[in-house]
Amino acid sequence: MKKNIIIITFILVVFVFFIYIISYKNNRIIPIQNLPGRVDEIMQKSSPSPTPFPFQEMTIPYLRNRTFQSQLGITEKYLDEGSYTSYLTSYDSDSYKINGLLTIPNSDRPEEGWPAVVFVHGYIPPQSYKTTQNYASFIDRLAKNGLVVFKIDLRGHGDSEGMASGAYYSGDYVIDTLNAYTALQQSEFVNRNKVYLWGHSMAGNVVFRSFVANADIPKVVIWAGAVYTYDDMAKYRISDNSYQPPPQESERRRKRQKLFNAYGEFDKNNYFWRLVVPVNFLEGTTGSLQIHHAVDDNVVNIGYSRDLVEILKNSDVTTEFFEYQNGGHNISGINFDVAMERTVNFFLDDE
Repeated sequence: MKKNIIIITFILVVFVFFIYIISYKNNRIIPIQNLPGRVDEIMQKSSPSPTPFPFQEMTIPYLRNRTFQSQLGITEKYLDEGSYTSYLTSYDSDSYKINGLLTIPNSDRPEEGWPAVVFVHGYIPPQSYKTTQNYASFIDRLAKNGLVVFKIDLRGHGDSEGMASGAYYSGDYVIDTLNAYTALQQSEFVNRNKVYLWGHSMAGNVVFRSFVANADIPKVVIWAGAVYTYDDMAKYRISDNSYQPPPQESERRRKRQKLFNAYGEFDKNNYFWRLVVPVNFLEGTTGSLQIHHAVDDNVVNIGYSRDLVEILKNSDVTTEFFEYQNGGHNISGINFDVAMERTVNFFLDDE
């Protein structure tokens, strides 16, 4: 009997060692779906695995259960427009210095502070991004209506530190957004209970994942957003002529390949990817969402928004959806004024 136990133990050790060697030689990580029970438990409890696994920072359970601590840095006055003043500032996000443009109304501060918006930009080639140039008309409209606006320069954009890793296969931009949300909440001039998110294009994915990850975020506005189920990416794709792929030997490409080596490309039945998709975690998400999209958007298909709205009908998220026959990807022209008025009213409707 004792001899049989020794033989069985030896066989198991050899087997485990063999699997390790094969995994190492192929430069692959054993997928977490091959570890029975662990991921099903994560899905049920929405809590991260006690043992860290590669790319867990992309998953909703990880984002829900980590701590975000940040505060605004030194401000430098940039522009006094009359009804508001803008400042250049920064905050810390996982040891990276992330820059941003902070715009504060010049009106009397409400007793509990102004309502505020973390404003997350869409795709702009990182090397072309300018803190003070992009989305000026959006910020102007929000600030003139009594909202503090903190437009953040996602990592790797402009002079923000870190690597521009992209929105859909990384958790970096969500982490930057949630750290900015925390930093704005800590500011004495802001009503910490009225800090909201706004996102355009790829930032639709970023702010929606942030919204699902942090149940305390009360309101989110998305303009022409993309990628919520990841099945929708295969269905609609994205046609952005301004997109500049990272160099072949860049760290971003190497990291992306490691992700695919570990878990394969997106598969809705793969345990890891199930943890990434935000619509899999709508239970407990009870805030309000307003979505704007133009039918003639030739960059991000309006189908992304329509499909998301259908899913949200079966959730506790209060949703408003506005379609515009024209206006393109930025909802420009006369529909810009209509969409901005609706956005402002949505943020201020409980003031």
